Amino acid sequence: MQKISIHIKKYIPYVLGMALLVSCEQDAIEGPAPAAPLPALSAGSLNLSNYVSLGNSLTAGYTDGALFKASQKLSMPNLLAQKFAKAGGGSFSQPMMNDNNGGLLLAGNMIAGPRLFFNGAGPASLLTANPAATPTTDIATNNPSGPFNNMGVPGAKSYHLLAPGYGNISNVALGLANPYFVRMASSPNTSVLADAMAQAPTFFSLWIGNNDALGYATTGGDGTNPLTPISGAPGVGFDGTYGALIATLTAGGAKGIVANIPYLTTLPHFTTVPHNPIPLDAATAAAVNAAYAPYNGGLQAAYQALQGTGLLTAEEVAKRTISFTAGAGNAVVIEDESLTDLGAINPAFAALPKYRQATAEDLLVLPASAFIGTLAVPGNPLTVNGVAVPLADKWVLTPQEQAEIKTAIDGYNNIIKAAATAAGLAHFDANAFMKQLASGGITDGKFTVTSNLVTGGVFSLDGVHPNPRGYALLSNLMMKTLDATFGSNFEDSGNLLDIGDYPTNFSPAMQ
Repeated sequence: MQKISIHIKKYIPYVLGMALLVSCEQDAIEGPAPAAPLPALSAGSLNLSNYVSLGNSLTAGYTDGALFKASQKLSMPNLLAQKFAKAGGGSFSQPMMNDNNGGLLLAGNMIAGPRLFFNGAGPASLLTANPAATPTTDIATNNPSGPFNNMGVPGAKSYHLLAPGYGNISNVALGLANPYFVRMASSPNTSVLADAMAQAPTFFSLWIGNNDALGYATTGGDGTNPLTPISGAPGVGFDGTYGALIATLTAGGAKGIVANIPYLTTLPHFTTVPHNPIPLDAATAAAVNAAYAPYNGGLQAAYQALQGTGLLTAEEVAKRTISFTAGAGNAVVIEDESLTDLGAINPAFAALPKYRQATAEDLLVLPASAFIGTLAVPGNPLTVNGVAVPLADKWVLTPQEQAEIKTAIDGYNNIIKAAATAAGLAHFDANAFMKQLASGGITDGKFTVTSNLVTGGVFSLDGVHPNPRGYALLSNLMMKTLDATFGSNFEDSGNLLDIGDYPTNFSPAMQ
């Protein structure tokens, strides 16, 4: 056995060499199969020859709190139009701004400020980096000639698209017209919808309704920008208005895609600022507690006087009692109109305002980050906003206000979905998209993005509008929705966008 073993061992190198040779030859012969060629791009049942987009700032290309040339070039409708051009789409015109500063002038007077930039700590006005970066787009002199395929009007609510005179420069100062529509309106008394239909679109996109809820939300639900009623006639209620928009847009046989409204809790504008950002040393905490001692004592007196009436509960007294401690994590003090009006119950308690400290259930708007900690009276350290001076209603959304907004958005979204189904339109669920972003993120190609401000990769510095990468991602999702509804094949033919080609931030020095 030993001789045989040695004899076999002698040939092992030869056998291994032959095996390796055969293996290499097989690899060379078999190898990986060549990739199957992608199918040719098809528009399916769509006629994309004349695409018109209607909406608000989200479709205009608004980014970093402003509209400017670079952001318009990367607007979602313009990105879609570039892909549509490969499937029979025509040219796509936009009402370009005059600069990359953003903002607007009216006869030389600034009526909208320039864009934001990231200063290393957070969003800041471009003017802090370059005081000369003032707007140069004057709606009295810098209005391009239409028609325009992108009819996105920043600030527009649903009913504004029906309103004659919404682009009349004479009505801007009265708050009855929109300066962005002034720049694109074909005449002072036309409407957004009329100018869109004058182009006889063969395909349209409609993303409207965000401002019907967002205006109320960004003002903290203080009542200065009310929610649009869910029901009402065209130009009044969302259902009547949306129905009129869809009926008109589809009257000539055009197909289209509509998008619904995201919940506020998915937007970093409402989720970035913590409710408890106040650090205090021991001496300051004691001083603030002493200042609130009369208020806390008055609450206890009111509770004792009202015991047995059910008008003021122990739970509400505890909720309203204000207390600060040394260290970080102190909650801001806010005004909450939903609290019991003690003065209305008994004039003796009229001096007890509706104050309480915020909780994790409250949503502070993003601009509050730059306001909390400032002085209500310059030079007086006893007037710190959010501590000694409670935050006004406009800075915070209470749970009650959030519930009002959610009810409105649910109503709007039901109307949008029903209208899309009845008219045979594609329906993009922007609400589901934003919820997924906020709950773990979305992966597109090599990138996973989330709803986090600055670091998430989707939202611009205003916390509401996407950055260019976000608009590219939305464009991909829109095209996938069209594929599923109308039989186009943007995804399967390899015609989606590589979101990595699009920036997440703009330089403050961009010209």
